Amino acid sequence: MLTLTGDARRYCDGISRRSFLRIGALAMGGLSMPSLLQAEQQAGRRSHKAVIMVYLSGGLAHQDSFDLKPEAPREIAGEFRPIATRVPGIHVGEHLPRLARMMDRLNIVRSIVGLRDEHSSYQTLTGYTMDLARREGKPNACSVVTRVLGRTAATVPAYVDLFPTMQHRPYNIPGPGFTGPACAGAKVEGDNLSVMRLRDFTLGQFHDRRRLLRDMDSLRHSLDNLPIERMDNSYRQAYEVLTSQRLVEALDVEREPRAVRDAYGHGSPRHQGDGAPLWNDQLLIARRLVETGVRCVTVAYGFWDTHGGNFNHLRSNLPVFDRGIAALVDDLHVRGLDRDVSVVVWGEFGRTPRINRDAGRDHWAPVNCALLAGGGMRSGQVIGATDKIGAFANQRPVHYRDILATLYHNLGIDPHTVVRDLLDRPVHILPDDARPVRELCG
Repeated sequence: MLTLTGDARRYCDGISRRSFLRIGALAMGGLSMPSLLQAEQQAGRRSHKAVIMVYLSGGLAHQDSFDLKPEAPREIAGEFRPIATRVPGIHVGEHLPRLARMMDRLNIVRSIVGLRDEHSSYQTLTGYTMDLARREGKPNACSVVTRVLGRTAATVPAYVDLFPTMQHRPYNIPGPGFTGPACAGAKVEGDNLSVMRLRDFTLGQFHDRRRLLRDMDSLRHSLDNLPIERMDNSYRQAYEVLTSQRLVEALDVEREPRAVRDAYGHGSPRHQGDGAPLWNDQLLIARRLVETGVRCVTVAYGFWDTHGGNFNHLRSNLPVFDRGIAALVDDLHVRGLDRDVSVVVWGEFGRTPRINRDAGRDHWAPVNCALLAGGGMRSGQVIGATDKIGAFANQRPVHYRDILATLYHNLGIDPHTVVRDLLDRPVHILPDDARPVRELCG
């Protein structure tokens, strides 16, 4: 393992961490030594479909965002009012005006079922509960995509993970599981990109680019199972990845015109609670990455576990969310990426219909919402519905695995594809009953 560390940063949870880039056994997705040659052979053979997965750590209150119940009693309906959208008959919360104006480009699924009351990213990213995923080595969806499709270019990873390290550990990104370490995401953490800009290294830190190659050569003896002739070529390619500026430039939002950055808004890189930052730069970086050739980007976005002060918290967070997600969807359309790039935005569960004594909403697993856009999907739809208090799906229940099956479908992957695990055993990506949502499939 070779790790380049940047300046230490102290996050709001009090833990000092470093931005980092790792090359080696847990390398940038698809860039570990043995996999470089195989990935290079796969690169460029398929169209560049991509997905941006936005995880709302803690679970957004569906009744206050995308499934308001204005006719319910106040202790259910809450403080926010619905507003009309561009699509007649569809309403969203008053703090989402930008998304309302582009509803014809969006889909809202209001009837997601099958979730467990589990504060983790596992269900929405792997399609399985955390205990089962850990026990059976279920990978996150982007690692599966990396395994099946490979990279689009020799110096661009298939998968980049923008999740920060969050204090509540189950929020953090699930691992590559049975797809193996080579399919882990390229981990980019923190707002310090100098660790990846070779021109920023001092003479003492990095005398020249060839020094990296010499450092990597010291790992040879730990890779006895890799033929030396293949190892030489793999080291060369790993070196080329690190010294290429393509990924570095994609991560650098300062290269964007000011008008684009202003359209996204900024938020903050500081963590909220024990969850993620509400940082719109990550959404812009995600667009830049897929435009560069990355197939999958995972973003942990904001903190939504509103057991207390739900409405004050959402008054602050929802306008930032509205601006950032609307800008991302619009940006993909402007750049002609909307047919190829899918966007999904959701958390691990919904919130209780009844407001508690602390003006909050607690965990509610029976139903959840998701926002989807792009990927060639039909748009301008609300799929499913809940009862009059937003407690249960009473029309068109959609299992949460069906959302993942839809994303795989958009990427051209059969969600029931068999993948060989590290012991060469056949494993299905998703169970047989997981199906793409028919209303979304173009």
